Amino acid sequence: MGKLKLYYFSGDTLSFVEARWAKTKLAGVTLLIAGVIGMTVFEGNQYLGDALGLGLGRASVLAAENAVLRAQMDLLAGKLNGLERQLAILNDRGNEIRTLVDMPKIDEDTRKAGIGGTDNRREYGVSADVNQLLVDLNSLAGRAERELQLQAQSYEEVVERYEANKMRFTHLPAIKPMDGYYSIHGFGTRLHPVLRIIKPHEGLDIANDAGTSVFATGDGVVEYAGRTQGGYGILVELSHGFGYTTAFAHLSKVLVKEGQRVKRGDLIALSGRTGLVSGPHLHYEVRLNGIRQNPIDYFFDDVNYQQFQEQNLVLD
Repeated sequence: MGKLKLYYFSGDTLSFVEARWAKTKLAGVTLLIAGVIGMTVFEGNQYLGDALGLGLGRASVLAAENAVLRAQMDLLAGKLNGLERQLAILNDRGNEIRTLVDMPKIDEDTRKAGIGGTDNRREYGVSADVNQLLVDLNSLAGRAERELQLQAQSYEEVVERYEANKMRFTHLPAIKPMDGYYSIHGFGTRLHPVLRIIKPHEGLDIANDAGTSVFATGDGVVEYAGRTQGGYGILVELSHGFGYTTAFAHLSKVLVKEGQRVKRGDLIALSGRTGLVSGPHLHYEVRLNGIRQNPIDYFFDDVNYQQFQEQNLVLD
């Protein structure tokens, strides 16, 4: 079959003339029309929010979103790093509080073991750098969460110890039981003033007139109140709990009864000179788990040791 040829009638020559550039012109016109139609469709689709679902412009939108998201992740990473530093400071403050309530500190090894790390091999199905950024963020967030849990547990323990200490401190024999004079050398082995033999003196003598008020030195329960057959004379004994007991001897009058609960500062007796004594005074003892302690070590009020260091009252 021969090539297709196009002819047109020429008025000049009154004959049919072959159209040599018709194909080229037709192709050009076709492309122009197609371009115009394409541009019209594209602009219309964009104006209508990709109504045809062609996805044109989606890549540029995603690229812009990704840039914003990466910037936000970097910002979040900075905030998490700052949070870690604040939690480290909180740990130091927490250790100070633990020391104040007589609890051991959380040392650095224990803290690191408690907060640990995370598995850095997790894959999120994204590019390598974005994947690493997500892994780092997840690791930071995990450590911060465990640090908060560790600190929350520590503060719960501190509150429990604080409440226990408040109870313990109210029961601790911590004040002078009576006004008067005493010697810081009065506790220990010495020459008994009446028996004239060397024997332990396991309490503190406070000298004052008979009838001076005697007070409970801590919260407790009266275990004994009355006269004894030994050298203590009239005696009051208090049980304070936590292993502590106190004894008040050589009294002239008892103002409490056995089984009675008393508070620190309550009036429990009047001093005297009953029992094996050489003069009016109060003999005061502090015992911890049955072992006698130097009562002066439990006085929370100021003691002027220089004033008493030359004195050595021997009254019991």
